[in-house]
Amino acid sequence: MRVAAAGRTDAGVHATSQIVHFDAPIERPESAWVRGVNAQFDPAAAVLWCAPVAATFHARFSAAVRHYTYVLLDRAQRPGLLRGRVGWHHAALDVDAMRDAARVLVGTHDFSSFRAAACQARTPVRTLTTLAIERRGPFVRFDFAADAFLHHMLRNIVGALVDVGCGRRAAAWVADVLAATDRTRGAATFAADGLYFRGALYDERFALPPTVRDLPAYVL
Repeated sequence: MRVAAAGRTDAGVHATSQIVHFDAPIERPESAWVRGVNAQFDPAAAVLWCAPVAATFHARFSAAVRHYTYVLLDRAQRPGLLRGRVGWHHAALDVDAMRDAARVLVGTHDFSSFRAAACQARTPVRTLTTLAIERRGPFVRFDFAADAFLHHMLRNIVGALVDVGCGRRAAAWVADVLAATDRTRGAATFAADGLYFRGALYDERFALPPTVRDLPAYVL
């Protein structure tokens, strides 16, 4: 059976929600699909619900907005219990400076400067509708929403913003990087550990259960 998913992630990236569709070869109760798949599934993931959809629905191509969150611990000591679940920078970051730098990225742009060389997208143009940054105790949370994302785009954006937050670069530098449309002008790709795919939004006509989920409390 072939399945299609709303999005894909790099190795080491996490997901709190993933939407998958498939053409069922047989009819079964929705609850039976949930229990049956979970009985065979990797223990690190679980199916929460199942619902019939119109033939026009596609988990990937029908998605209108995709949501990601990056969680970063900025302190001298590396993560312990959250190792592999959060990114890490060894010193406190200036959140206000990162917010100033991030404003230029919101909107429709050519994001070539934040695109991996191996990216297979037909176009580097994306519409980033949300880039919110807030401090939560020893953590900095970056929330992103866009119609779609390029390969490594978010990890490259976080890397650039960290360069601003630690004082290595001025806030205006991010605008210069964006305008250059040249990956070599940007910062290093940040670690995958702190990135979470939180799901995608779909038109109300599909009448789906909630398709976007926040991070668990133990992460942030």
